[in-house]
Amino acid sequence: MARTKTSKKWLDEHVNDPYVKKAQIDGYRSRASYKLIEINEKDKLIRPGSVVMDLGSAPGGWSQVVSPWVGDSGRVIASDILPMDGIVGVTFIQGDFTEEAVYKQILSELNGEKVDVVVSDMAPNLSGVNTTDQYSSIYLVELALDMARNVLKPGGSFCAKVFQGVGYEEYAKDVRSSFDKVLVRKPAASRPRSREVYIVGKGFKG
Repeated sequence: MARTKTSKKWLDEHVNDPYVKKAQIDGYRSRASYKLIEINEKDKLIRPGSVVMDLGSAPGGWSQVVSPWVGDSGRVIASDILPMDGIVGVTFIQGDFTEEAVYKQILSELNGEKVDVVVSDMAPNLSGVNTTDQYSSIYLVELALDMARNVLKPGGSFCAKVFQGVGYEEYAKDVRSSFDKVLVRKPAASRPRSREVYIVGKGFKG
């Protein structure tokens, strides 16, 4: 199948991306690892001993960096619809966390414990129709926020990828209603032309 100009441009951009090359050298599963590394350096969300939930975790770029940060005294519970290869110190639950069976599995893994940080790098399968994709992405981050409200400890933190566009301002306002402090981050590893930003909520009101 002949490649379209757009897909060829994306492939060239991806192959020549310094963060893709760096991830290969550093042994990271995804260039996205550097986004969370930068956010955590700035906002100090995840510490040794933290209990962290990673939503939309496959292929594991975020869980991979979080696991050593939390250490043996912390925990990482990751979930994705897609499969993910195992990571030491990470409990992975495959499935759609909005389905009751999967949600119950996550809760039973927590065993009554609340979570310090919920992170989400989820993105929808893009259709190429901007409006449809934007609604799909907002829907996903709304689900991530719902999960955070259900599992976070008071004072806990939240970090989620969101695309600027229709529904973004309302979503940011919704996050502000549940957290004392809300910041918007655009990490260096995020492609400049991408509309993605990361909303960081600190001090969950519970």
